[in-house]
Amino acid sequence: MATPDFLLDYLPILVFLGLALALGIGFLAVPALIAPSEPDPEKLSTYECGFNAFDDARMKFDVQFYIVAILFIIVDLDVAFLFPWAVALFNPELGTDRDFQLFAFWSMFVFLAVFAIGFLYEWKKGALEWR
Repeated sequence: MATPDFLLDYLPILVFLGLALALGIGFLAVPALIAPSEPDPEKLSTYECGFNAFDDARMKFDVQFYIVAILFIIVDLDVAFLFPWAVALFNPELGTDRDFQLFAFWSMFVFLAVFAIGFLYEWKKGALEWR
């Protein structure tokens, strides 16, 4: 019995899924087989958080790490807003009118000005200083 023609349209998808599954299993299996499995105490210790993970929950801890992480996320989100804005504003194929382009430009200018003022305020207050 011959394969119906419409099923041949799905063959590239099946090949792609098969390759993705094989690569995923391979990337999980190969390191498990060849990686050394003798962790030392330094590797098992806490890192990057500033305090021990298994201690009293009411202990004091430094929030500096979290402030830097939040500032990083804010800057990352600002950059994520800039890319679609730039594509929409400067893409001649979209055919936007001149008034919209001026409005979009000045709106992003105000957005970046507020961001810059906030960033300078945080810098002045010392939130970016690692103590």
